Amino acid sequence: MGESLNPVLVNLISWFLFFYGVGLPVLLIVTVVRLKGFMEITRFESGKGFLYRVNPVTKVALSLAVMVTASTTIWWLGGLLTLAISLVYLTLRDGVRKFVYLMVVLFSSLVSSTWSVAPYVPPSILEPLFPNQQFVTLWTWPSYFEVMGYEPNLTLQGVIYGLQIGFRVTAVLASALLLILTTTTSDIFRMFTKLKVPLSVTFSLLVGVRTVPKIFELLDSSVKMQFLRGLGQGKPRVLYPLLMLYAVFLAIVPTMVYLLRGAKTMAISADTRGFRARPRRTELVELSFGREDYVMWGVIAGLLILAVVANLTGFGRFIPYVGV
Repeated sequence: MGESLNPVLVNLISWFLFFYGVGLPVLLIVTVVRLKGFMEITRFESGKGFLYRVNPVTKVALSLAVMVTASTTIWWLGGLLTLAISLVYLTLRDGVRKFVYLMVVLFSSLVSSTWSVAPYVPPSILEPLFPNQQFVTLWTWPSYFEVMGYEPNLTLQGVIYGLQIGFRVTAVLASALLLILTTTTSDIFRMFTKLKVPLSVTFSLLVGVRTVPKIFELLDSSVKMQFLRGLGQGKPRVLYPLLMLYAVFLAIVPTMVYLLRGAKTMAISADTRGFRARPRRTELVELSFGREDYVMWGVIAGLLILAVVANLTGFGRFIPYVGV
């Protein structure tokens, strides 16, 4: 498509499609998830669901099993894994709200992953993946789009290829967020200590885990302050997403300042508590394996067996492909 249309219209549609992959996810994040939603799905909140009682080592093993299964099997298994893991969010504290936020984030990730692949994949990669199929051209890009690495034609097979990669990303993302939502930083510290991971590496990872939700919290506070001071006053409601993006951009500097101040406070706190004063840490709470862990290890074994069986029966590939 595109050859018989007016050149001006072709350029307008092409640029609309160009910004679609970035614009739609950002619009959904700004208007639906917002910074508050990101805080809720990137920080620990205590709850009574079974996942809160599962050993952190088991959760890490589950995430690795999901990654292995999703990356080595046919794409729709990754889609089923994404759905199964997403339903587990309903068992968490405020599970329905977290589930909705997760769905929006996963959909945004799927759109971004698809659109970051579909326009760029060459026919030489698609031909082995779609044997004996006639490529269906959905859109023909203006010639200057090739400067950005675009292929001359956007094909249906290229879009399917991007979707297949996207479903593998969503499964891993959902399982990783599940670990963060149901595990305290103290439990993560104990877990890495048991695994003999160097304390310096463990401390760096924990700082990262604590910093991510803090970033969204500080951004949210800074953005709210800007609106309270009159940003966007009298402007049409339709401009709210753009004003939100502008406010987030202005909030970057104060957020960085507060994070740097917090880093100094964290360093003083670590020294005050005698961090690394001895080669080994003493433990007040011992991590143990319970009934929930044995159930989860059964799930982990099932996922690995599924990956092996899928590869032996022709439903496994290290690259996306169309099978059944």
